[in-house]
Amino acid sequence: MSIFQLTGLPHAQFEPLFELSDAQLSELGVVRVIADEKPGYPCRVGLVDAEIGETLLLLPYVHQPALSPYKASGPIYVRKGAKRRTLAVGEIPSYVSDRLISVHAYDAAHIMIGAEVCDGSEVASEIERQFGNPLVSYIHLHNARRGCFSCLVNRA
Repeated sequence: MSIFQLTGLPHAQFEPLFELSDAQLSELGVVRVIADEKPGYPCRVGLVDAEIGETLLLLPYVHQPALSPYKASGPIYVRKGAKRRTLAVGEIPSYVSDRLISVHAYDAAHIMIGAEVCDGSEVASEIERQFGNPLVSYIHLHNARRGCFSCLVNRA
């Protein structure tokens, strides 16, 4: 029985950005892009790769906001009109399974206490292995090649 669930980012914080001009976005360090290949533009809200022709924003995002040595941010893509997606317990979408993934396990104090890089097809077993440690509170997945935050994993 699976013990985990992947969750996308809340969409409301990104929606107003799509109304800004490219010049206004630039002032925020944000770039508007059009997907020109699939896969290639993984949306952190919907947990899917954008379809060719879809509009996305490439923006900096603080994915580890806790006050700890692991506080971190990095670039993410968000599709226009995307809605937050919470997957079924144990579900690993192609958005994850088709990539090399870095698994970062954190304790309640937001200290990384486990990490591994694995093929996306092995992510489910690695998540369950990390959650086998009762001190692991949550997990972040990252796309290993570019280092970008992918999604949050909670215990189900």
